[in-house]
Amino acid sequence: MKRVVVGLSGGVDSSVAAYLLKEQGYEVIGMFMKNWHDTVGVLQGDCPFDDDRNFAEMVARKLKIPFEYVDLSDEYRKRVVDYMFDEYEKGRTPNPDVLCNREIKFDAFMKAALALDADYVATGHYCRKEEVEVNGKTYYRLLAGLDPNKDQSYFLCQLSQSQLEKSLFPIGHLQKPEVRRIAAELSLASADRKDSQGICFVGKVDLPVFLQQKLQSRKGDIIEIHKDFYNGITPIQEGNLEELSKPIAYKPTYGKVIGSHQGANFFTIGQRKGLNIGGKLEPMFVISTDIENNIVYAGMGQQHPGLFRKGLLISSSEVHWVRPDRMMKPNESIEMLVRIRYRQPLQKATLFCRNSGIYIIFKEPQRGVTAGQFAAWYDNNELIGSGVISE
Repeated sequence: MKRVVVGLSGGVDSSVAAYLLKEQGYEVIGMFMKNWHDTVGVLQGDCPFDDDRNFAEMVARKLKIPFEYVDLSDEYRKRVVDYMFDEYEKGRTPNPDVLCNREIKFDAFMKAALALDADYVATGHYCRKEEVEVNGKTYYRLLAGLDPNKDQSYFLCQLSQSQLEKSLFPIGHLQKPEVRRIAAELSLASADRKDSQGICFVGKVDLPVFLQQKLQSRKGDIIEIHKDFYNGITPIQEGNLEELSKPIAYKPTYGKVIGSHQGANFFTIGQRKGLNIGGKLEPMFVISTDIENNIVYAGMGQQHPGLFRKGLLISSSEVHWVRPDRMMKPNESIEMLVRIRYRQPLQKATLFCRNSGIYIIFKEPQRGVTAGQFAAWYDNNELIGSGVISE
């Protein structure tokens, strides 16, 4: 009998994953991982993570499976939270959930599970895994979950073949309402629990308060860039990959001061909350940050030109292939579907492989392209590769 360790989070998805595996004949062990102790900046009540272990334990008892506990908080702080602080300090916006999966759930946690002689590690992610043979070698395909509203393949865009080999995703073929129905029929304690929100294992946070543990607040200007500014910019030719992928470098002389902030590091492209600018016909959005000079540039309206970009660059050192056999060759180009954030509908784009990295040029300009975030590219419903947006 194959042994599988399920990461029981206390939520409904991992609970049903454990049940399904037991029904399929696996020897199932539930393991809860504690990754965070600090409550600085955490909005209590939005993500009651202190209750999670109790719910996980109740589910394990109900399913009559062994329950284990592992504290990975040191690894989580070093490999996820410290990375977050470093990225925000550089003026980039990281995605801690992607890092948490690569560094914690499918690395540190996986090692703890395999130490229990497990054959596999399972999670409650809405995605699927298949095997394919190419030139006599087996590769593992990471496929989108069948519930279009819950597909979580993007969060796993940095997984390797060795991590996928040992992974199981038991609920990837199900719709969320069906998962809740199964949990309710089994009277699992987690059946009616809300889905977790915010930073993986930390919860919903007041980001500036959270970041001020390491980053000092500094008063600076908010400068508005008017839409008319873009009328004077010469359009970039389609073939100029480098220029199409660069954000505009704004200067204070391009606009006027309309307010102040407490630190450009605390803002990200497309952000509306926290600007505190009133008296405008439409809401104001962050279109750029200058960390060195501590300036936040903002524009009025959802469709402000400064919010949109045609392309982006993934530096060669940041390119990751989930399917290494599909790796692009220098000077090759290929059409793919791309997303730059969770839940974003897949966008048509062309990938160009160059010595400096992979340029992604979208068919339509994209809103809120942000340095530090992950872009993931798909062939239909299969995630092929990903990388960190360089600027």
